[in-house]
Amino acid sequence: MKVLNRLLAMVLLLLAGSLFWIGGQLLLAGGSLYYMLAAMLLAGTAWLLWKQSAKALQVFAALWAGTLLWAIWESGLNGWALAGRLGLLTGIGLWLLTPWVRQSLGTAKSSPLSRALLGLALAGIIGGTAWIFWNDRITGGTDLAGLNGGPIDPAAKDWTSYGNVAGGNRYSRLSQITPANVGALTEAWTFSLGKEPNGEAAPFEATPLKIGDKLYFCTGYNDIIALNAETGKQVWRYAAHADTEGIFGQTCRGVTYFQVQGAPPGTPCAAMVYTATIDSRLLAVDAETGKACETFGEAGAVNLLKGMSAAPKGYYHVTSPPTIISGKLVLGGWVTDGQTTGEPSGVIRAYDAVTGKLAWAWDIGRPDRTGEPAPGETYTPGTPNSWSVMSADPALGLVYVPMGNATPDYYGGHRTAEMDKYSSAVVALDGTTGKPRWHFQTTHHDLWDYDVASQPVLVDLADGRPALIQPTKRGELFMLDRRTGTPIAEVTEQKVPVSNAVGERSSPTQPFSTGMPSFRGTMPSEKTMWGVALVDQAWCRLRFKEARFDGPMTPVEADRPTITWPGSLGGHNWGSIAVDPVNKIAIVNSSHVVTYSRLIPRKAADDMGLRPVAKPSFENVAGPVAQAGTPYGVSVAPFLSPLVAPCTEPPYGLISAVDLNTRKLLWQKPFGTMRDSGPLLLSTGLPIPMGVPNIGGSVVTASGLAFIGATQEHVFRAYDIRTGRELWKGRLPAGGNANPMTYWSDTSGRQFVVIAAGGHGGILSGYSDTLIAYALPRTPPN
Repeated sequence: MKVLNRLLAMVLLLLAGSLFWIGGQLLLAGGSLYYMLAAMLLAGTAWLLWKQSAKALQVFAALWAGTLLWAIWESGLNGWALAGRLGLLTGIGLWLLTPWVRQSLGTAKSSPLSRALLGLALAGIIGGTAWIFWNDRITGGTDLAGLNGGPIDPAAKDWTSYGNVAGGNRYSRLSQITPANVGALTEAWTFSLGKEPNGEAAPFEATPLKIGDKLYFCTGYNDIIALNAETGKQVWRYAAHADTEGIFGQTCRGVTYFQVQGAPPGTPCAAMVYTATIDSRLLAVDAETGKACETFGEAGAVNLLKGMSAAPKGYYHVTSPPTIISGKLVLGGWVTDGQTTGEPSGVIRAYDAVTGKLAWAWDIGRPDRTGEPAPGETYTPGTPNSWSVMSADPALGLVYVPMGNATPDYYGGHRTAEMDKYSSAVVALDGTTGKPRWHFQTTHHDLWDYDVASQPVLVDLADGRPALIQPTKRGELFMLDRRTGTPIAEVTEQKVPVSNAVGERSSPTQPFSTGMPSFRGTMPSEKTMWGVALVDQAWCRLRFKEARFDGPMTPVEADRPTITWPGSLGGHNWGSIAVDPVNKIAIVNSSHVVTYSRLIPRKAADDMGLRPVAKPSFENVAGPVAQAGTPYGVSVAPFLSPLVAPCTEPPYGLISAVDLNTRKLLWQKPFGTMRDSGPLLLSTGLPIPMGVPNIGGSVVTASGLAFIGATQEHVFRAYDIRTGRELWKGRLPAGGNANPMTYWSDTSGRQFVVIAAGGHGGILSGYSDTLIAYALPRTPPN
């Protein structure tokens, strides 16, 4: 026991030295005195343990009690805050309370107080562990006696566009799966994409469409696949032969379906499926046979690089499905982040869905030109782009375009007035002409990569007003009148910090959606810095004190690091939200991971070798980037501790429900557990409900259920949308970082729920190539 005591003494001395060094710097930076004091008491405990003195227990008890009081003083009874401050010390204290340690230090084998403390702690550990696993159980019912038949309206059986309807509400009128039987949901079939053409893995984020008896979706390399909706067996596969050389972000979120009006049944390409590819083509195939529609474009393909300025391969491609309005396919494109000014244009184009001919183009830099550029000209380079999913209102004849910012992301001194006007806005374009009818800017002169990533969601309010809800990376939900863009829920312009970068002209105010709940999360402060080993917590506090943070919309600067809250992950990302249009309830999932950024003066960036890349990759797009053509490069990274864990307190993800009538939260809870995550990128295996980062969205049904994957955790869940009660979960081979969908199969008389379990590298949720369908068991014959 003497040897163990001295080993522990050395560990405590090392911990004390680290705390003293970091705590001293923190104190000089104006931070908390606690870590210096804790270091002294830990060092005293270590010395007394080395000497085998029982006074070590008294000194450590003083440290633990003082830490408890300090933790409550700083954070009240916030459980995660207390766990971060007391967890390590409590573990050490439990060891010191054991009879064999006390005996080795010459104290009584056991005193009533030590027995009580040890018993209380063990009861807490056992009770807490039991609570964790008790809460992880499936609580939904399994009663299959009252299963209903198919919907009266045949249209309710299908899922015909990315968000089910043109307005993207992700709502299904199906109701066979209910809170009373969802606990019986089981895996019905799985489908594996198989090896991609170049043998490389690609993100699988597609949301299938279901029309008739088939599912249609795309792979990360734009192969289009049709499956039997009942069995999941492949009907056909169209090989896109996408050229992946130099492509970063091999993503296809979905396909588009179009029925040619008046085409006789059996006519080739009477119904078509489209994908816009990562090598910049728009493809059309026959929905029945999977063969290319030869009369569309040139042999079934349109070259989307036509009219674009010269750029390295991979700087422009398309990741989201085109949007259909008035017989036209409307699309934007993804542009490589952070490389240079003058990257490929953000032009929005519409193509005839039957012939593939250009119908119109909206070029921010040339609003008078609605066709292709003349020979020798191009669409305006460097303008804001739209890489996410658009929505449409056929009755109003409008397509709603979520816009990004002009390239590059973190400096805007070079941007024109036209670029600033539409940057990070939602724009309503006339579906016939492509002319803007209105626009609403969610971020003025965006310097934070706050491009509008979420599909706009259309819903008619209880008072009859046609609304558009625009989620943003900022964690703001803007509710607008979709006829005019006028806010329905209050929006206020508030003063924000301004940039000190050379040549910059940041906006002194920004719009905040004060009439809707905020999903920014807890505002970072020194007190909200978090860690599991005290040293990492002190390190995070020191890094926070060294950085500039003046609240939301603090611009990135060169003189010191900057905290960006929320980070560019969001808030809300491309998964958007789901809305029950009958009960006016929105299901909202959000992430809460901040970023730690810094502008790099041009000479220093050049000396680092930062140049616009010729071949985009994760390393040279997600790491420090050049921003050539501006006075600065930039470094942007998640704010993580040395243990590779977020520096801020949990939860890192929330799932919520908003009553759209009152515009208040119905409920909110941490979203996801740390089963598949932990410090040092190690999975804990424990379903502790701390809330984790998430990418992807949900689907809601007429029976009052919300299905969602999205989390870093490899789990697919069902919630009661009225109460937030988690009713069911299914284990996935990787994160379900895609939007799920649901449909009806007449073959078995069952409702299916489907999700692509592809994982996502950005939140470290693994990789898989599996599409999974769930359904209730077949009912026995009468």
